[in-house]
Amino acid sequence: MSEDIRKRLNLPDLNQVGFVVGNLAQALALYEPLFGPFSTMDPGPMTYDYRGVQEECVIRLAFGKSGDVEIELIEWVSGGCPHKEFLEAGREGMHHLRFIVDDLEKKIKAADSLGYEVIWGKRWDEGLAVAYLERPGDPLVLEFFENHQG
Repeated sequence: MSEDIRKRLNLPDLNQVGFVVGNLAQALALYEPLFGPFSTMDPGPMTYDYRGVQEECVIRLAFGKSGDVEIELIEWVSGGCPHKEFLEAGREGMHHLRFIVDDLEKKIKAADSLGYEVIWGKRWDEGLAVAYLERPGDPLVLEFFENHQG
């Protein structure tokens, strides 16, 4: 991502790098020597707005750290989501960069002017929401996360 995009979107420092993996256990064995111990999470079925349709998906997660940056490993299990798309395209590895934002809708609008489109997202409550954004020709997804609830 060019410095110009970061400036135009007034993005804070990077908060997370997300990796999509085919097998979480294998990925943990590979990445724990680099990033230290991970905590894992199986959140169960979740429903998100995925490309304009409410879709249920199941993913398994693991979280580690590299300095102040969180490392997220995501294993797709079932349902429609960007992680499944990524794997079906024959890819595995770095998938997205997450930035913590104060106003999700404002950042989405600013990103739209640069060609980004929301492909996956959810608002759980006032001040708690997430969105994945992509733009044509760029395989890297941006994640904006708004969390005013702690």
